Amino acid sequence: MRILMSAAIVLTVATGAVAQQRAATQDYKFTYSYPAEAARIPALRGWLEADKAKLRASIATDAAEGRRAARKGGYPFNAYEAQKTWKVVTDTPRFLSLSGDVYSFTGGAHGNPGSLTLVWDKSAGRPLDPKAIFLSSAALQAAVSQPYCAKLDAERTARRGARPAGDDMFSQCPKVGDLTVLLGSSNRKRIDRIGLIADPYVAGPYAEGAYEVTLPVTPAVLRAVKPAYRAAFSIGR
Repeated sequence: MRILMSAAIVLTVATGAVAQQRAATQDYKFTYSYPAEAARIPALRGWLEADKAKLRASIATDAAEGRRAARKGGYPFNAYEAQKTWKVVTDTPRFLSLSGDVYSFTGGAHGNPGSLTLVWDKSAGRPLDPKAIFLSSAALQAAVSQPYCAKLDAERTARRGARPAGDDMFSQCPKVGDLTVLLGSSNRKRIDRIGLIADPYVAGPYAEGAYEVTLPVTPAVLRAVKPAYRAAFSIGR
């Protein structure tokens, strides 16, 4: 379906794999998509549609303000951009786990990529931040810190050609609170993997991109899960 509306081109596509909307105006470009697994859950689809509307309204307002500021300041205006793409990490009997890739451009030197996470609790019929499934950030931090930091430094070393050293933030290991936490599964029955994403500027400079580390659920991780959710987890390899 293609609709011309107030100088905006709006393209909505619904297939068996994804629901996507694209819009383009003189002020901004907008893309939002989510997978069929999410669309099949009415309450989750409603949540995503509301999130989509909020994001588009925000970029439209910000871009209009940016154009007015450029006109007033006498400098060129570059169209803004907002993208959000949800993907399935895993779909278990208890949880639908999604990852989100986001990108925004608001006229600076470069765009800003980032990551998101969302877990839909099928039993409760509501969205969850994966971190809320654990007893606390400190408990999860204690359970994953050693293996995570070791894998992160190995990847930093591979990208930089030298092992991180020093007291600067790009040499230190970030806290779980600064990371995107993904819940994954190798068998689509129980959660047995944890993904940890450090967006640009969290574990390294912009040029290095994001760092993603995947860890198995260990007994220590399982102990850090709130009792109400432990049956949905299992020890991984």
